[in-house]
Amino acid sequence: MQKRRHIKHEKSFEERLAEEAQRFKEAAEALPPGTAQELLLRRARLAETAAHMSQWLKSPGLPPLK
Repeated sequence: MQKRRHIKHEKSFEERLAEEAQRFKEAAEALPPGTAQELLLRRARLAETAAHMSQWLKSPGLPPLK
């Protein structure tokens, strides 16, 4: 059985997602309008949404699961 490799990240998951979203936006700005640009912008929105969902799930006001 293989052991899982553990990586110690210096930044939080939300920070890494925000940086990824920013990279996608910058890459989209360099492209002309079209399908490729839309795909990059969609990936940026997905990364931002994932970061918001992660923050929401960590919030103390969330009721416990049953």
